[in-house]
Amino acid sequence: MKSEMVTDVNPRQIIVEVAYATPASQLIYTVEVDESATVEDAIVASGILKEFPEIDLKANKVGVFSKLTKLDKPLVHKDRIEIYRKLIADPKAVRKQRAAEGKKMKKGT
Repeated sequence: MKSEMVTDVNPRQIIVEVAYATPASQLIYTVEVDESATVEDAIVASGILKEFPEIDLKANKVGVFSKLTKLDKPLVHKDRIEIYRKLIADPKAVRKQRAAEGKKMKKGT
């Protein structure tokens, strides 16, 4: 009688980064996940959601290497996932305001 050897087959793992910036600092977590992992899988595996409960994956946008993407996007080795915060102020409005203030200062000089 022939016996079969059964071995545990571990799925291939990939390494990705999960990045999140607060006003005070930028954090990058390196995570090892299954090669079939999605953006959401890697974010959850990083533990970042526990450390920053203000992150809401239904509200915060995410990207891979600065390109917006969806949570179900499959990952490849060495991807960098970025979690974006909501903007406090509209950058265009702030630039217009600064330009207007600059013009006022030049006239008063």
